[in-house]
Amino acid sequence: MKYVVKLGGAGLETPALLEGSMRAIAELVRDGNQVAVVHGGGVQLTRTLKALGKQSEFVNGLRVTDAETRDTALMVLAGKVNKGLVAALGALGQPAIGMSGGDGLVFRARKKRTSPDLGFVGEIAASDPRWLEAIWQLGGVPVISSMALGFDGEYYNVNADEMAAACAIACRADALVFLTDVPGVRGSNGEVMRWLSIDQIAEMAKTAIITGGMLPKLGACREALLNGVKRVRILPAEAAGSLPDLCTSRVAHGTEVMVA
Repeated sequence: MKYVVKLGGAGLETPALLEGSMRAIAELVRDGNQVAVVHGGGVQLTRTLKALGKQSEFVNGLRVTDAETRDTALMVLAGKVNKGLVAALGALGQPAIGMSGGDGLVFRARKKRTSPDLGFVGEIAASDPRWLEAIWQLGGVPVISSMALGFDGEYYNVNADEMAAACAIACRADALVFLTDVPGVRGSNGEVMRWLSIDQIAEMAKTAIITGGMLPKLGACREALLNGVKRVRILPAEAAGSLPDLCTSRVAHGTEVMVA
C-alpha cells in the first residue's frame, strides 16, 4: 500500500514524538508499504525569522511570504528540517532521500491568488511522481519539504497540508495521514470528532468551529478524498504507533475524514 504521511507542529519539535513517528514510518516500510513523508516546519521558520528580526503574519492559516521570508523558508524547511528527518530515519536503518518539491520537478507551483496578496505563497499546479517511484523501487522513503518551483523559476512556499494532499493524489495513495499536535478535529461541543464528512467542513468554517491552521488542513483532506485517495485521517503525533494498523484494524485516535 502507498501512504503519504504529513509531519508538522510538535511532531517535529518534540524528540520523543519525532522518534515515535519515524519508528512507525520505518515499520510501515518493513511491512512492504511505500511511504512518502511531507513536512512543514512553521514553528522552526517562525523562530528563525524572529531571530532575524522579522515578524510573522498569517491570513487564514497561511503565512504571508515576501522574498526574504521565502528565502528563509527554503533554508529552514528544505535544509535543516528536511535533513533532520532524513537523519532520524537513517538512525533507524531506513534509507531516506530528502528533497523539496522543486527537486526533479516533482511538484510545480503557481502563485496563490488571494486577497490580501500573500507574496510567494503557492499552490500545486502540476506533479510528476516518477522520482518518488524511483526512490520507492530502491527501498527508500522520499522526505519532501513544502517548497515548490514555479513555472516562472521562483520558489514558492506551499502550505504543507496542501502539499501532502497533492502528493497523495499524484501517487494515488491508499492513505493520507496528518500527524499533528492536536488530538483531532473538535466539534461545537469541544469534543474530538471521530468521523467528519467533507460536507460538514464548510459549515464548521462558516460558524468558526474550525479556524486558523485547521482550515487549510481540512481543505487538503477534502481535496484528497475528492481526487481518489481512499482514506484520510488526522492523527495526533502521540498515536503515531498506530500508523501500521491504520488500514487493517480500527484505530481509536484522531479524526477520520470521509466523503459522506
